[in-house]
Amino acid sequence: MSAGRWHSFGRTETGKVRRCNEDAILLRDDAGLWAVADGLGGHSAGDYASRLIVERLAAVPRAGDLCDFVDAIEDALEAVNAELLRVAAERGLDLIGSTVVVLVRGTEFVLCGWVGDSRGYCVDGRRLRQITEDHVHGQKDDATRYAGAAAPPPGALTRAVGAQPQLFVDWTLVDSRRGGRFVLCTDGINKEIGDEELDRECLRARDPQALVTRLFELALARAARDNVTAVAVQAQESPK
Repeated sequence: MSAGRWHSFGRTETGKVRRCNEDAILLRDDAGLWAVADGLGGHSAGDYASRLIVERLAAVPRAGDLCDFVDAIEDALEAVNAELLRVAAERGLDLIGSTVVVLVRGTEFVLCGWVGDSRGYCVDGRRLRQITEDHVHGQKDDATRYAGAAAPPPGALTRAVGAQPQLFVDWTLVDSRRGGRFVLCTDGINKEIGDEELDRECLRARDPQALVTRLFELALARAARDNVTAVAVQAQESPK
């Protein structure tokens, strides 16, 4: 599919409780790359970490084939991981980190990669399904925190950019030949909107802007305990 057949809309807000917005988004419809990053609010400089991820991904050129592009994305994330570890050590901090989820357009499929608990969803036919798996130990609680202990407490993140010397990004492939609709979000959406409700809203919305606007209406009408961030991506039908 050509880059012009995809369009997106994204939004990020501080919410009602947090003082700082530590989320960041990236929309590159032309290059077929979208991302959401969620800085770790339980640690220092989460906003710096998420912004650095988005800035570096924004600078990755799309040249060569899809595998080359994905390799360049991973290289960029690994460079951010190393830089966050270095800056944390220089500042005497235990951790400067962020989660991230990215969506990469291919010809007949998309790739979704993630580190942490920022999520990717796909509207597959008439059903919403989560295509990422949270890197969380046990049942997730209300906070997004990384625990570096060998036996992390329940609810703690087990992966984050900036947490360990070696970064592991999980990837999944989704067929998009029949058209595709995707949602990337931080847990500020998940805390306020359950999957069943998210499913209904995704099926009702006609385009990415309408969907994101509706999700923010719902989240901000509720507790909005965390930063609220979502990106919706849609493949347009081929012209006849």
